[in-house]
Amino acid sequence: MDDLCFMTARELAGAIRSRQISAREVMQAHLDQIERVNPAVNAIVSAIEPDEALRLADEADAKVSSGAEVGALHGLPIAHKDLEETAGLRTTFGSPIYSDYVPTFDTLVVERLKAAGALTIGKTNVPEFGAGSHTFNPVFGATRNPYDLTKSAGGSSGGAGAALAAGMIPIADGSDMGGSLRNPGNFNNVVGFRVSPGRVPTWPAQNGWNGLAVKGPMARTVGDVALMLEAIAGPDARSPISIDSPAADFARPLDRSFKGVRVGWSPDLGGLPVDPAVTAVLESQRHVFSDIGCEVEEAAPDFAGADEAFHVLRAAGFALSGSDRLRDHRALLKDTVVWNIEQGLKLTSLEVGRAEETRTKIYHRAREFFQGHDFLICPVNQVPPFDVEIDYPTQINGVEMESYVAWMKSACYITLTGLPAISVPCGFTDDGLPVGVQIVGRWHDDFGVLQLAAAFEAATLVGQRRPDVAR
Repeated sequence: MDDLCFMTARELAGAIRSRQISAREVMQAHLDQIERVNPAVNAIVSAIEPDEALRLADEADAKVSSGAEVGALHGLPIAHKDLEETAGLRTTFGSPIYSDYVPTFDTLVVERLKAAGALTIGKTNVPEFGAGSHTFNPVFGATRNPYDLTKSAGGSSGGAGAALAAGMIPIADGSDMGGSLRNPGNFNNVVGFRVSPGRVPTWPAQNGWNGLAVKGPMARTVGDVALMLEAIAGPDARSPISIDSPAADFARPLDRSFKGVRVGWSPDLGGLPVDPAVTAVLESQRHVFSDIGCEVEEAAPDFAGADEAFHVLRAAGFALSGSDRLRDHRALLKDTVVWNIEQGLKLTSLEVGRAEETRTKIYHRAREFFQGHDFLICPVNQVPPFDVEIDYPTQINGVEMESYVAWMKSACYITLTGLPAISVPCGFTDDGLPVGVQIVGRWHDDFGVLQLAAAFEAATLVGQRRPDVAR
């Protein structure tokens, strides 16, 4: 039964459809794994009762037995990020303000996952309101890295990344503004994909035109991420920026020749401080891209102005979403959330407009870069997983970090381009900590990013290494 917890989602879904195994067997195996591992890792929260989970699995088996058509994710257990509202299931946003909140509706991504046959068994832990890339909050506490329980699992989809790595669920949803799909993918030796804005529509949303934050898939393999996109991608009129292309595009084979494909390799995106342990892992795998046929050269777009633009746009978003909470519940908000909201409230309309102008310039510089390159390869994170007891890294290589998100610039910079970017397992530090590599593609070339990530994954097999806590 333990093997069921580390089969790919594709294998599990296929075996359930063909009745080689039952959804009940799959569910029971994952429930057992959660019972055994989650007390140490603390990745899954607000879980439903086991009897209810098994009832859902029995209904899934009955549907297969009836001969009815089933979805791509039929019978697979899933826990949704605790920023996603789920009908009838507590959604806390990691905040005591919402510790007892039970929504009456599903967000669009949850709606689509359920329609594809995934079985909701709980939520995955997040930082308070998703703020920062270290998962801890006053409602549920900290999520620990399955590869080293003294380290962070990243965030804000940290619970999702840790649950996947520990075999507690086969697929997970997440979201990403400054790296919240990519960073926990990187920290947990799994795959996190920041898709193009609009590829996975967002609803509800205070700002339906916002492309800074996206929803997306996480899994242990690139193929399983593509499988999820079959279910959650595609247009929806509730999201005005949704991309009008069919989700079925992601059902195509990921095989591709990379002979002559031009890759820009950037170990620091133009001078960011990067921990030597991260650099060493990335450099040890640089040859893989050449081995599969790519033409690799050191190059990156010009990210001048990215720091200020991202800081301003992020703060403006926090002001929009959090000003009422700051007014009514200031004492219940963590310091960094208060700081980010207040930074946003101080902004002038001209400052926000200038940040959008800079973001536009960065996009066009990246677009011009990709006229001469097919992909950009760079770090996901500038540091390896850090001590779970600290809030965030305050320095890298002696360089002081000016805010709680400053150590994430290697992900934040890419966010500003609006381009698709994936974190795929790359290797381990000498201390046994996971390090991912970030693959960035051209405008709307989400499928191409998946193809290169799949080729890298197949050449390295790094993602197959399990954490000891899950054995």
